[in-house]
Amino acid sequence: MSTTSELYAVADFCLIPIGTGTSSVAEEIAECQRVLEKSGLKYKLHGYGTNLEGPWSQVSQTIHDCHAAVHAKGAARIATDIRIGTRIDRPDILPGEGNDHKVQRVQEILAKDKA
Repeated sequence: MSTTSELYAVADFCLIPIGTGTSSVAEEIAECQRVLEKSGLKYKLHGYGTNLEGPWSQVSQTIHDCHAAVHAKGAARIATDIRIGTRIDRPDILPGEGNDHKVQRVQEILAKDKA
């Protein structure tokens, strides 16, 4: 890998708005999903967060933009848990397929159990 190449990041993050005045944060999470849609990056909402993947700088910027958008909706504080993985040993995985490839690989292993 060249030192000028940007790392491809596969991330999972859980944005937690605090101080919204209600126990539901669905409106704030929907706002973050709007930001993700505009980012052009591949993402997938799940029950306790969102998978996001793309160039490291774009992933980081998009999470920043989610914070800014949710603050703009009135959240006084936001806590975010982030896990980011990168790898340089598998150049055959295409951008946008990082999370899908991980899930597919586990499903293949489990399918062998049933065979």
